[in-house]
Amino acid sequence: MHTLTLNNGVEMPALGLGVFQTPPDETRAAVTAALDLGYRHLDTAAAYGNEREVGQAIAGSPVPRDEIFVETKIWISDYGYDETLHGFDKSAAKLGVDRIDLLILHQALPSEFDRTLAAYRALERLLADGRVRAIGVSNFMVGHLTALLDSTGVVPAVNQLEIHPYFQQRAVLDFDDEHGILNQAWSPIGGITFYPGYGEHRRSVLEDPVVTGVAEAHGKSPAQVLLRWGLQHGRSVIPKSTRRHRIAENIDVFDFELTADELAALDALETGRRGGPEPEKVTLADFGRTIPEA
Repeated sequence: MHTLTLNNGVEMPALGLGVFQTPPDETRAAVTAALDLGYRHLDTAAAYGNEREVGQAIAGSPVPRDEIFVETKIWISDYGYDETLHGFDKSAAKLGVDRIDLLILHQALPSEFDRTLAAYRALERLLADGRVRAIGVSNFMVGHLTALLDSTGVVPAVNQLEIHPYFQQRAVLDFDDEHGILNQAWSPIGGITFYPGYGEHRRSVLEDPVVTGVAEAHGKSPAQVLLRWGLQHGRSVIPKSTRRHRIAENIDVFDFELTADELAALDALETGRRGGPEPEKVTLADFGRTIPEA
């Protein structure tokens, strides 16, 4: 497994299994399959409601805990200094671990950014205490990152973003690169997004003729091409699936390389259309939810 080195020297597997929208009763089997197939990076979140099942799969696996990179996220309802420290306790207990490898803030909370800053300072405390190995953010735009860097002491190791050829967020990627923040792609194959075409037709990046053409040239699937595109741009990618054959397919991306022309053709597919929530519109009123105790 190819690894990436974070800005604090911690090594992280470049490709991991995501469990967004994976039902709890399917999560344990999916994670078990992933670990069996060679995955060593697992990405979950308090808001996903399946941290406990991820932890059960880790505990039941013959893979040693210290070989598994565990990443999770604090939800906005648990922002604030003390609240975020307690959020760590809830996540760690559900996961069944003493230390989390990467703990990130799930969203910025623009309308109450002071709570976001307090939450990040709690992450800094957890990092200093050795309870997490690295800290970061998710869905933070340039303005959020600038305000965060101006008010805190630890540069985030990771910014997890919606990144795929149809939506590349280049301004954010460039800012992250300039500040030593690793870009990590959620929805790296555009799996949650279908983009309007003409009339009533809808299209997925997986069905784009440029993508399928590159896939045919390499004898790979469109999903494998999209994951390879992200990896060759130096990003971490965390595809999700609950089906063993898809989980196996998604990790089989280290035996081919896209050409410069192929990368450029995929880069040119940008639509500027976001599939996930607009970060500036995330509020507690609309997106807040209680994260259960362990």
